[in-house]
Amino acid sequence: MTATPNGYVTVIWETKAKPGKEANLMAFITAAVTPSRNDAGNIDYEAHEVDGQPGAFVIYERWETREHLDAHLSAPRMQDLVPQMLDLIDGSIEDGITLLRPFRPTH
Repeated sequence: MTATPNGYVTVIWETKAKPGKEANLMAFITAAVTPSRNDAGNIDYEAHEVDGQPGAFVIYERWETREHLDAHLSAPRMQDLVPQMLDLIDGSIEDGITLLRPFRPTH
């Protein structure tokens, strides 16, 4: 992932719970939202469940810089959460990550 042209970084993370772990993953994500919003450089951090797809989730987050995102990802609490998350999700964390770059017309 790299920073967008105007500096901020937008990340979309999509994941699906392992069968039978839908409520556990929702609770896990819910507990992670506020601490992530309080991390330095966070602009937005929003969690969503996909309508009509119980157990499918999308996290939308924006960070002031790539350095802020990297600091968030390497925070001790995040490192502690990864094994717990892997027990709840179907697939890998990396498979669900998408980076967005904004663009605007010149006129």
